[in-house]
Amino acid sequence: MTGNSIDSAAAANLRLEAEMLSRQGGQAAELLEQLEPEERLAVFRRQPTVAMLPIWERLGAESGGELLAALDEGPAAEALGALDPVLAARFLSNLPEPGRNRLLALAEPRAGREIRAALDYPPDTAGALMEARPRLFFRDGRVGEVRAALRRDQRQGRAGFFVVDGDNQPAGWVDMQSVAVAGAETSLAELARGVSAVAKVLTPWEEVVEIMDRHHLLELAVVDANGKVAGVIRHAALAEAEREAAVIDLQTMVGVGKEERATSPALFAVRKRLPWLQINLLTAFLAAAVVSLFENIIATFTVLAVLLPVVAGQSGNAGAQALAVAIRGLALREIRVSQWRRTLLKEAGVGLWNGALVALTCSAGVWLWSGSSGLALIIAISMVLAMFIAGVAGAGIPIVLAALGQDPAQSSSILLTTVTDIVAFFSFLGIATLLAGWI
Repeated sequence: MTGNSIDSAAAANLRLEAEMLSRQGGQAAELLEQLEPEERLAVFRRQPTVAMLPIWERLGAESGGELLAALDEGPAAEALGALDPVLAARFLSNLPEPGRNRLLALAEPRAGREIRAALDYPPDTAGALMEARPRLFFRDGRVGEVRAALRRDQRQGRAGFFVVDGDNQPAGWVDMQSVAVAGAETSLAELARGVSAVAKVLTPWEEVVEIMDRHHLLELAVVDANGKVAGVIRHAALAEAEREAAVIDLQTMVGVGKEERATSPALFAVRKRLPWLQINLLTAFLAAAVVSLFENIIATFTVLAVLLPVVAGQSGNAGAQALAVAIRGLALREIRVSQWRRTLLKEAGVGLWNGALVALTCSAGVWLWSGSSGLALIIAISMVLAMFIAGVAGAGIPIVLAALGQDPAQSSSILLTTVTDIVAFFSFLGIATLLAGWI
């Protein structure tokens, strides 16, 4: 095969790759995420930045940051200029400060200013979630102009677009289906629906979720202090934010830092996890100290040591159930801190009923196993008491953290485990001490 044939084949392969990437943006992004970083970087180096924009939009924040840091200076600057500023800021926020500053210095001045402004938005606000360069049209524009502009647009999967007045304030929303069937000279004002709600750039994302759900919106306009459109939040971006928040909650509940990822360096993970493990060790010693108070009764009746994990395990599970429901309620704004009394009473009732029913089953099993009605009574009373307190603690811990302005999920499971273990050990062994003559 001649050199010209090889070059032609290589060019054809590049064109084919570009065509597949542009037509299958979502699937292509998922496949690229599964590649090794070097292989993923090679694909982005082979293709022009404009052709890869649909892929950039679907990459995770960590993958996008790694790619920007690995690209050569020219392509990196080009990507920063082409990407939506908020998306670029999301990628850069996952990089160490020196790497972030290096890339910002490469960006052309306008893009650099926009990205820095996006980095200043607090996390989990509308400004940090929005698309800062949405496709907007003036209300008195024509359908033909819109079609021509959209044909040049690399972005896909848009449900519609906002129209604005002369002051760049939201004046309506037009769906793509209306644009497709309307005549070229039709005014956008005829097709536009009224804007039922907007968000401000500093609106918390929980309120954004509430607004979009209440008004059944696919897209939400975000306005600045002057009421001008600063960006647009799309439902897909909101769903991604909720997914990330759920993952973060899972991590923080067990003492893993929000910043840690599966691919984070080992030493970084150690620094984030070790402090909470040390705290957990301290709380474990507290629980052990409670057990040590009852050494004599345990030495006299070794059967108590066998049954101790049963009470602790059941109270721990009951507390975890209440904790999960409370954190979900706070995250979705189903409950407020001001409703603490109602929430705690509900969980207290649940803990009491579940404790009583579990105690019946447990005490029957202990009686059949040991033949001791006294031991069955002891574990029944302690089970009710431990599960009752566990339910109250499971709901109370996240509410207290929220009232103090802290993340309700922040290592709450570690705190709950401490409470449930101490309560279970103390109630079981304490009641056994009081009723030792019945064993």
